[in-house]
Amino acid sequence: MNTVLIIVNIAVLLLLMYGLFMMQKKHVSFSKRVFAGLGLGIIFGIILHYIYGTESEITARSIEWFNIVGNGYVKLLQMVVMPLIFVSIVGAFTKLKLTKNIGKISFLVIGILLGTTAIAAAIGIGSALSFNLDGVQLTEGDAEKARNAALEERVPQVENLTLSQQIIDFIPSNPFQDLTGARPTSTIAVVIFAAMIGMAYLGVKRKEPEHAEFFAKIINTVYAVVMRVVTLILRLTPYGILAIITRVAATSDYDAIVNLGTFVIASYVALAIMFIVHMLLLMAAKLNPFNYVKKSLPTLTFAFTSRTSAGTLPMTIKTQTKDLGVSEGIANFAGSFGLTIGQNGCAGIYPAMLAVMVAPAAGVDPTSLSFILTLILVVTIGSFGVAGVGGGATFAALIVLSVMNLPIAIVGLLISVEPLIDMGRTALNVSGAMTAGVLTSKATGELETDVYDQPDIVEA
Repeated sequence: MNTVLIIVNIAVLLLLMYGLFMMQKKHVSFSKRVFAGLGLGIIFGIILHYIYGTESEITARSIEWFNIVGNGYVKLLQMVVMPLIFVSIVGAFTKLKLTKNIGKISFLVIGILLGTTAIAAAIGIGSALSFNLDGVQLTEGDAEKARNAALEERVPQVENLTLSQQIIDFIPSNPFQDLTGARPTSTIAVVIFAAMIGMAYLGVKRKEPEHAEFFAKIINTVYAVVMRVVTLILRLTPYGILAIITRVAATSDYDAIVNLGTFVIASYVALAIMFIVHMLLLMAAKLNPFNYVKKSLPTLTFAFTSRTSAGTLPMTIKTQTKDLGVSEGIANFAGSFGLTIGQNGCAGIYPAMLAVMVAPAAGVDPTSLSFILTLILVVTIGSFGVAGVGGGATFAALIVLSVMNLPIAIVGLLISVEPLIDMGRTALNVSGAMTAGVLTSKATGELETDVYDQPDIVEA
């Protein structure tokens, strides 16, 4: 009987995917198909949740099959991340788009990412204080105990991390290893390696132009092929979102979400306010924030459902270059640095809120100015450390709490709502990276304003 029900569930998913395919055949816009996949996945997932429950074997085995579509799509995106970063940055040099401003571009991108992270930390602190969040009231069940036991083993990895060590980790010692994504800092390492290849190309171009011309043709050809692969993968976005959000809706612990409802609400209030800050920064640069929202929504939707900034990178770059008018080089720098430095949601808001929640238990007044300023500084500098240890928001929180000498147990106590909050955090991280790209491109005079002002999204 279970097998029959599993087959029925799979058949329903396939039927919904066919519906999305027919929408594509009828030339329904990409963004509408993305949101259709999101809506259908939520409805289907909730139905599965209330018919079978989260602990049911039917649900678990159905999700295993759904993951072929959802996780398979994410893996395809991850597959193309490193080739895309490498060839796009080298290609920007061969097309003379990064020859003069590379130092300024790097400084602006990193500066904007760190600056917005500091603002995000301040917003997280304000939200936690406004909602009177208190970590003492959280209860510890079996799952929370197991999570905290695992975290205790990882604390030594973050206690002795220094900023200088993190910067050294960015430098590639084996670029071929980094092209496989073997290290947490591999993305930045590939950016640095590609930039060095690009600068070497410029030297060759001055002394041996015929060799440089041949190299440029190779890079441009590879770039065209890689972008074609990206295009083919991005066309699968509505189907990937359908499967991923179905899994989320079917397996979420709604009782735990209700029990920790105040923390969830406070988190999303902070995330929403920080997103508004992104819009205000664009307005300050005399750019229309509504165009940004409209064009970035499909990418932010995927980031929200998939909870992977790295997997979203091809979409992040496509949205910046094709829809927002950012140059290829800047888009790749902003997108790549945004994966590991200054993540507004995971490394900014989240650890700041946890620190405020546990401060009273450690005998610290979370409203004191000295505590708030110190926390903002630690969060901003600690955002470099996320890249060195992996694990996103959890390890950003461990770094901050360890440096501030605050108890780390609160990190494990929120395990039941972690996936729900992580969805919003990931979307904000991606928005922060794209905002940094747009603002940097505007500051360097390389933003194609006619593309940015164009109201329609470029189809994949």
